[in-house]
Amino acid sequence: MLSIVLGATMAYLLGSIPSGLWIGRKFFQIDIRQHGSGNLGATNSFRILGKKAGTIVLLMDLLKGSISVLLLQQMDLQGISPLIIALFAVIGHTYPLFANFKGGKAVATFAGVILAYKPELLIPCLFLFIIVLSISKMVSFTSMLTISIGVLASLYFHDMVLTTVALIVDLFIIYRHRTNIQRILNGTEPKVDIFKRKKSL
Repeated sequence: MLSIVLGATMAYLLGSIPSGLWIGRKFFQIDIRQHGSGNLGATNSFRILGKKAGTIVLLMDLLKGSISVLLLQQMDLQGISPLIIALFAVIGHTYPLFANFKGGKAVATFAGVILAYKPELLIPCLFLFIIVLSISKMVSFTSMLTISIGVLASLYFHDMVLTTVALIVDLFIIYRHRTNIQRILNGTEPKVDIFKRKKSL
């Protein structure tokens, strides 16, 4: 029981690292919570801090999930799947201890969890994400659609823990995007063009 508590605590603290907040303050002297969507996730970091900083934030958020799983796999969790305990990293990212419990929307950190636990599921989902985003130009819509399809794709592996956890996170991510869903329906959701290059002066 103690190892489970320690594992959950470790995963939560890793997830609580507010990558976007720290990068913004350290290198840009701004709090990204006061700009754009006010979200601490990678999407708002890209919008406010730029592509390079946004990429770093994305990688850090991915690593929070991946490192949590890799560390948990080395612990004696008394028969409980590390994937279940790794959910605390997702909770930490969404409700971070180090940022007044106001964090991101769980997409990148959960992707990191899946990368470490079942990379053969994440890789095709990543290609799907890029294709859908290039067409819809809406990160929120793309994220929700990709993970929903990922839940169905997880059935291929006959791993009920994986499918159940993915479904729970899918519903949670949709809940976290409820304001985005309203903007999508209203036609006011911000769009991005991942292939667009800035015009040179």
